[in-house]
Amino acid sequence: MQAPLNTVDPAEIEKFQAMAAEWWDENGKFKPLHMLNPCRLDYITSQIAGEFDRDLKTPLPFKGLRILDIGCGGGLLSEPMARLGANVVGADAAERNIPVAQVHAEQSGLTIDYRHTTAEALAEAGEQFDVVMNMEVVEHVASPIDFLTACRQLLKPGGLHICSTLNRNPKSFMMAIVGAEHVMRWLPKGTHDWSKFITPDELFDLLRNAG
Repeated sequence: MQAPLNTVDPAEIEKFQAMAAEWWDENGKFKPLHMLNPCRLDYITSQIAGEFDRDLKTPLPFKGLRILDIGCGGGLLSEPMARLGANVVGADAAERNIPVAQVHAEQSGLTIDYRHTTAEALAEAGEQFDVVMNMEVVEHVASPIDFLTACRQLLKPGGLHICSTLNRNPKSFMMAIVGAEHVMRWLPKGTHDWSKFITPDELFDLLRNAG
C-alpha cells in the first residue's frame, strides 16, 4: 500500500512546537488568536447551524455532529465545539500541541479526541466528518492543493468545510508580520511567511480544484 501523502512542512511545525505551552495564555504569543476567536466562533457556529438546521439557542445544538479541527493547536476551537455537543477530533502535526490541548480539555471537563496526526493520514484511514474546520493552516503546509484535497476526502456527503487563511495583501503584511511579530512582539519573528499567504481568488481556485 502506498504511504499517504504528507504535506507537513517541518520548518513550520518546529515554529509551533516551540510555542506549544503558550496556547492558553491570553496575553502570550497567541494573543492575536484569542482576540480573533469570538468573531471567528460566531461565524463558524452560525455556518454549522445553518448547514445542519440547528438552533444555537437550544442545549447542545451540535449533538450528533462529528467535527474535525485540523491544525487544532491547543484546542481554542475544539473546546467550544465540544461544549456545543459535537463529537470533536482535534488533530495537529505538531506533537507538543496535543498534551497541552488534552490537559486543558480535562481541566475544563471536556471529552475531546486529540491526535498527533495529519489530514492525509486521517483520509487514508477512511475517517469521515460532518464538518472539517481548517483555520489558519493552509498557509503553513508544503502543498495547499494536496492538503485541501485530503480535507475534502474527510467530509461526509453533504459535509461542510470551513477554511480560513491570511490574505496576501499589504494589510496582512503590516498587521501579521510588522505589527504582530516586530512591533507588538506577540509572535516570534519569522512565524509567518508572507509569500505563503493566499489571496481569496487563489483559495477559491484551490478549493474548486480539490473538489
